[in-house]
Amino acid sequence: MNIAAWAWLIPVLPLAGFFFNLVLGKKAGKGAVTAAGVGTVALAFVLSLIAFKVMLAAPGHRLEIGYGEWMSAGAFSVPMGFVVDPLSGIMMLVITGIGALIHLYSVGYMAEDKGYGRYFAYMNLFVFFMLLLVMGSSLPLLFVGWEGVGLCSYLLIGYDFAQSDDVPPQAGLKAFLYNRVGDLGVLMGMFALFAVFGTLTIGDILVRAGHLAPGVGLGLLTFATLMFFLGCAGKSAQLPLYLWLPDAMAGPTPVSALIHAATMVTSGIYLVVRMAPLLQMTPVTMNVIAWVGGGTALFAATIAIAQKDIKRVLAYSTVSQLGYMFLGLGAAGFAAGFFHVFTHAWFKALLFLGAGSVIHALHHEQSLMKMGGLWKKMPITAWTMLIATACIIGFPGTSGFASKDEILYLAYLKSPVLYWMGVAGACCTAFYMLRLFTLAFLGEARDAHAYEHAHESPRTMTVPLVILAIGALAATAFGWPTAFGGSFRIEAFLEPSVRYGQSAMEAVHHGGSPALLATISTVLALAFAYWGWSTYRNGLAVAEARAAKWPFLHRLLENKYFVDEGVDFVLIRPLRWFGNLLWKLFDVIFIDGIGVNLPGALTRVAGDFIALFQTGRVRNYVLTMGLGALLLLYVFLK
Repeated sequence: MNIAAWAWLIPVLPLAGFFFNLVLGKKAGKGAVTAAGVGTVALAFVLSLIAFKVMLAAPGHRLEIGYGEWMSAGAFSVPMGFVVDPLSGIMMLVITGIGALIHLYSVGYMAEDKGYGRYFAYMNLFVFFMLLLVMGSSLPLLFVGWEGVGLCSYLLIGYDFAQSDDVPPQAGLKAFLYNRVGDLGVLMGMFALFAVFGTLTIGDILVRAGHLAPGVGLGLLTFATLMFFLGCAGKSAQLPLYLWLPDAMAGPTPVSALIHAATMVTSGIYLVVRMAPLLQMTPVTMNVIAWVGGGTALFAATIAIAQKDIKRVLAYSTVSQLGYMFLGLGAAGFAAGFFHVFTHAWFKALLFLGAGSVIHALHHEQSLMKMGGLWKKMPITAWTMLIATACIIGFPGTSGFASKDEILYLAYLKSPVLYWMGVAGACCTAFYMLRLFTLAFLGEARDAHAYEHAHESPRTMTVPLVILAIGALAATAFGWPTAFGGSFRIEAFLEPSVRYGQSAMEAVHHGGSPALLATISTVLALAFAYWGWSTYRNGLAVAEARAAKWPFLHRLLENKYFVDEGVDFVLIRPLRWFGNLLWKLFDVIFIDGIGVNLPGALTRVAGDFIALFQTGRVRNYVLTMGLGALLLLYVFLK
C-alpha cells in the first residue's frame, strides 16, 4: 500500500473543514457545519487507523513519508515529510479519535451558540496543527505545528471575546504570552542542534547523536535539551510557566477537554520522548525535568484542594498530572511517562466533558458550592465521572493506577524524595477529586433553583462520555507495568521511537520493592479519598469549620499561593512602570515633543510674529524694504 499517496490527507482533512466552516459556515447552515466539523476529524481518525496498521507491518515499525524538499540554502535542507512510528501513531489516534468525540460532544454543548461555525473552524484548525506537530519529520515542521496550536489555543480560549467582563480575551492573551517564552527556548534548542549536527531533520539528528564521540558537544547538547525543556514547560504548563492553563478555563468546556487535557498540553511530553536519545546523553537536563515535574505535581495538587470552580479544580489537576508525566520522563521512564499521557487523555477528557455536562445542565453554573444531589438528575454523567475519578486517583485495576504507580516506582529509583513528593501529590489528588464528585453529585442540592432545572445532557454529549469511560477503563490493554509483575507492552512497543536507530537502552527496572511502593501510595491515596468523601458528604459544615480553624492555610490555598499577585508585583508592575517611563521620555518628549510638536510650534510662533508686519499698507512695506536695503548696505560697507 502506497501510504504516501494518501497520508497527507490525515492533516489536510481537518484543514479543509476549517476553511469550509470559516468561509461558508454562516451560509451553509448548522447541519453542514456539523458535517464538516465532525466528519473531517472522524475521517482523519479512520485514515490514522489505516496508517497505524500499515506502520505495524513496516520494517522497524517506522514509515518515512517524503513529499520533496521544503526549504534549502547551500548545505542546509529541510524535507517536507511525515514520520509514522509507534510514538506519532498513538498520538495521531489520540488526536483524531478523542478529538472526534469532543467534536461530537460540541454539537450538543454549542448548539445555541451564535458563533457555531467559527467555533468548529477553530477546532478543526487546531487538529490540523496538532497532527502537523506529531507527524512532522523535521524540527521546523514540528515547530510550525507547535506555533499553530498556540495560535488556536489563543483563539479558542478567547472565543467568547464579547463578554462584558473581558475575561476570555485576557486569558487567551495570557496563554499566548506565556507560551512565547517557552517557544523561544525551542528555537534556541533548534539553533544549538543545528550547530552540532548540521541538520534539523529529526531522524538524522538522533542517528548522528548515536555516533558522537564520548563527551563531544555535550555542553551544547545540554544547552539544547534545556532549551527544549523550557519550551515544553511553557506548552505543558510546568513551574514556573504554568499560570496560563488555569485561566484558560475561560474558553468553552470542550476546548478544555481537547486542548488542555488530551492534546496540546501533552505536546511537551511528546517532544521530550521524541528527542529521548539526546536526553539520555544529558543527565543534567534529566535531573531538571524530574525535579520540576515532581514539584509541579505536588504544588498544583495542593492548590486544587481549595478551588470552588469545577473547571478550575480540573485545570490544576491537569497541571499536576502533567507534572507526573515529566517526573516519569526525568526518571528515564519515557514509556511510563508517555503511557500516562495516553491514560490521562481518556480520563481527563472525560472529566472535563462530564464537568461540561454539569455546567450545561445548570445553565452555566460552575461553582461546586451551588451543586449537589445531581446523581438523581444526571445518572449517565455521574457514572462516567465516577469512572474517571477512580482512574485519576489510581484506584487499583484502573488505567490511572497502572501509569501513575509505574512513574512513582521509577521516581523512587531516582530519588526517594521524588517518590514521596509524588505520593503526596497523589494523596491531594484523591482528596480533591472525591471532594469534587461529592459536592457535585452526592448529598443534598445547595441551590434549589439550579437543581430544579437540571437534566441529563442530550445523546450527542452522553454518547462521547460513555465511549471515553470505556476507553479509560480499557487503556490497560496496552499492558500492565513490569514493575508490578505484568507485561508492559507499551514499553516494548515504543522502543523503536525512543531508541530511534540507536542501540537498545538499559532497562531501568532494578532494585526497590515495586509491590510495597505501590501498596503504600495506593493505601494512602484511598485514605485521602475517604477523607475527601467524609468531609463533604453532609454538606459544607465540616469544611467551613476547618477553614475557620486554619484561616491562613485556607486563604493561601484558595488564592493559589498568591503567585499571580506576586508575578504582577515583581514583574508586571515594574515593567509597566518602565514602559510608561520610556513612553514618556522617548515617545511623548523626544519624538512627539522635540521631533514633531516643537518644530510645528516654532513655525507657528514665527508665522505669528511675521504676521504682525502684514498690515496691508503699501507705505509700510516700502518703508520695510528701504530699511532692509539700508541694513544690507551697512553690512557690505562695514
